[in-house]
Amino acid sequence: MEEKMYKRLPYGNSDFKRIILENYAYVDKTMYIEMLEKEANPNQFFIRPRKFGKSLFFMTLSYYYDLNEAENFDKLFGDLYIGKHPTPERNTYAVMRFDFSGLDTSSEKGFVDSFSSNVQSTIRNFFRLYALVFPEANKYVEQIDEEKPGIKSLEKVFSAAEQSKVKLFFIIDEYDHFANDLIAMGNMLGTDIYKTMIAANGIVRDFYEKIKNAAKSSIVNRTFITGISPVMLDDLTSGYNIATILTLNPKYNEMMGFTQEEVEWLMRETGVDETCINVDIEAYYNGYLFHKNGAHRVYNPAMMLYFFSQIIEFGKPPEYIIDLNLRTDYGRLQKLTQNDRNRETLIRIVKEDGIIAEILQKFSVDMLNDDDYFVSLLFYMGLLTIKEPYLFQLKLGIPNYSIKTLYWEYLMKLTRDNSPDMNIKSQPLNEAIYALAMEGDLERFIAYISENAFSKLSDHDLRQFDEKYIKILLLAYLFMSRIYVPMSEYEAVPGRSDIYLLRSPLLPQIKYEWVFELKYCKTDATEVDILRQQEKGEEQMRQYLGSHRLSNRSDLKAAVIVFIGKNKYRISEPSL
Repeated sequence: MEEKMYKRLPYGNSDFKRIILENYAYVDKTMYIEMLEKEANPNQFFIRPRKFGKSLFFMTLSYYYDLNEAENFDKLFGDLYIGKHPTPERNTYAVMRFDFSGLDTSSEKGFVDSFSSNVQSTIRNFFRLYALVFPEANKYVEQIDEEKPGIKSLEKVFSAAEQSKVKLFFIIDEYDHFANDLIAMGNMLGTDIYKTMIAANGIVRDFYEKIKNAAKSSIVNRTFITGISPVMLDDLTSGYNIATILTLNPKYNEMMGFTQEEVEWLMRETGVDETCINVDIEAYYNGYLFHKNGAHRVYNPAMMLYFFSQIIEFGKPPEYIIDLNLRTDYGRLQKLTQNDRNRETLIRIVKEDGIIAEILQKFSVDMLNDDDYFVSLLFYMGLLTIKEPYLFQLKLGIPNYSIKTLYWEYLMKLTRDNSPDMNIKSQPLNEAIYALAMEGDLERFIAYISENAFSKLSDHDLRQFDEKYIKILLLAYLFMSRIYVPMSEYEAVPGRSDIYLLRSPLLPQIKYEWVFELKYCKTDATEVDILRQQEKGEEQMRQYLGSHRLSNRSDLKAAVIVFIGKNKYRISEPSL
């Protein structure tokens, strides 16, 4: 039997042409090209979280509509849905792709210069690419080089298109990248630059007004704008108000991201060895739903490709659950929670594992301190997703385990920033967790946490101190060690335990897994109160240990931990 030739895994590759021609696996999303073309409005706006496949999809659009690629159509698209169902507009446009990532946001002048340079460079390359289409292309390039006209160089494109009767398709990727950077600066400089650039006569507003006017005059025949946030679109107001917002349209729910079926196809095509996958990838990376009526939840594609790349290269799951490149993208969360109200909202989300809210399609930067707008921004960033309808609102939750760990890390950093006396002594912490894992000694770990964390909490954090806050901090500390995969609200049937410590799939030699039930009493609690909480916890634990998931496990230890105030505790280890 002939051995199957596997395709290459396209991790970190968003070049559609290279993926197709160099034998990479391509998850076919081209049926959405047909759907987009059938939309009544050719000016479209669609956003998704970072690392969700936007750049690859828009490169696919570019090659499909590019008149220069007509002779390569069968080679590029012949095996895909759209190759078998071509649309009337295929290969009929001169396509211009703007990408506004990486602009200088350190000062107003730096931003204006880098924005102008970006536009000029894109247009210069456009004319060189379509030199055979536009007779005066070289003249336009020379004028741009000599005059440095900034965004006015757009007018040369419009003029050339009118004269040559060429249809234009503008794709704008990362439309809000610089805006997010400016907002996240969290100071007057960032806010002032943002408002100046977006306001009337600002360079960004002028750029979009030129495109809008050209689209209304049918000079620009089709536009597609993408990013991660709708904030800037609202702040532009009349500067660009012609697009149909498709972000929350249920039929485009799976246009980006991988469905379960697509993940399984990708594994077969690239030769991912299923026997090496000893973690629940659905719990780790799946869970995103962008409309309550969406057909399927989707995986974050960057997370999934990262995981598979580690399996293919090393034959085992990655040591770090989240690609470090993706983790840095969520670092802006810290900047967005510089005010008390947003911090309180975020802590409430982590404590309750979600929040009831409404997703708003448009909002201004001035509204980000309002709960509804801040929660909506977390949704668009991929830090929250739709769990289920809730009357006229939605129950939003943290999408998956990977994103939960980002919240834990954030909350740990926030707590340490608020409590200067709190520090992490890595060696004693690691030794305590090792004793927990190999010796079944819980006392050492809880003593460390009590002495180095809870007893050092600031008055601000003490106001939030309860069972749920304790649980979050414990989860963060336990996750840091990477010895365990700590699970919150583990379903024991009946009930859900507060914390379940699952041994790391990379460390099968770990001797003990643990299940914790947490209770909290205030400093002035009586002995009767403390005993009542302890007995309640022990009764719950006996129910957990009697379940089919946890019964008769020689490698499982159980504990009820009653925390009293911020520096006392009581541990009991009940059994059936």
